Amino acid sequence: MIKRIIIVGLFLISLQTTFSQDQKINVVVIGAHPDDCDLDAGGTAILFAKMGHRVLFVSATNGDAGHFNKGGEVLAKIRKSEAAEAGKRFGITYKVLDNHDGLLMPDLKLRLELIRLIREWNADVVIGHRPYDYHPDHRNTAIAIQDAAYLVIVPNIAPETPALKKNPVFLYTEDRFQQPNPFRPDIVVDISEVFEQKIYALAAHESQFFEWLPWTSGQLASVPETEADRIIWLAEKRKGSLSKEMKAGLIKWYGEKGNQAKYAEAFEICEYGSYPNDEEIRRIFPMLVKN
Repeated sequence: MIKRIIIVGLFLISLQTTFSQDQKINVVVIGAHPDDCDLDAGGTAILFAKMGHRVLFVSATNGDAGHFNKGGEVLAKIRKSEAAEAGKRFGITYKVLDNHDGLLMPDLKLRLELIRLIREWNADVVIGHRPYDYHPDHRNTAIAIQDAAYLVIVPNIAPETPALKKNPVFLYTEDRFQQPNPFRPDIVVDISEVFEQKIYALAAHESQFFEWLPWTSGQLASVPETEADRIIWLAEKRKGSLSKEMKAGLIKWYGEKGNQAKYAEAFEICEYGSYPNDEEIRRIFPMLVKN
């Protein structure tokens, strides 16, 4: 299975179609930590990249606290290297900001960093956390994204970086939290065909998926030793299941073909950016094709 996953991953990366510049869709995915973007939107990012569009992953922190026996600058270097390798496997650009893990605040510095990055990427779509979450870094990243949502079109804010002419569509990634409002899957993307490549890319974050996260859940002893077995193990952990709302969304966007989907990623429209109708959603998510 490992050989198949790696071969599939490399093959899919090599099959990216070249689009003319005016056809390219520019996507920015912002997470609190290296690996957040990967988990929440990795399959969708692969599909965009395969179609020749531009995807930027941004980690708002350097991840220097997320481990049980490593930390500080040493861990930050490991996680930045892992993110770079994951970016290659996804076929996207990965940027890690130098803010400390666990100490992130939605301050003016972070807001301006995100405004500049969104403008520099000429974003059509910006994807990030909802502001309801167990981790303060996730919540604070979400607040900073919301605070940037309107200001990316205001010329006198961060004037050294030209303002966007049109506000992007801002989207939230899926989570399990119910209060104050449960996640609403407005856009559901079938990632079945690229699920194996997503797992292969996730596996680049070795310090997280094979060390830190198993340690926090008391499963460190169950992590396999070999790369092949680890990828199989990770795929089993990340399979998940499709809720009835997700299944309904797949039918909406793909027609009867949606019934065949095994894996999907979903996004909720944030009202702070441009609010797209269904036609606009299909334009900026060109993988949503009905049979």
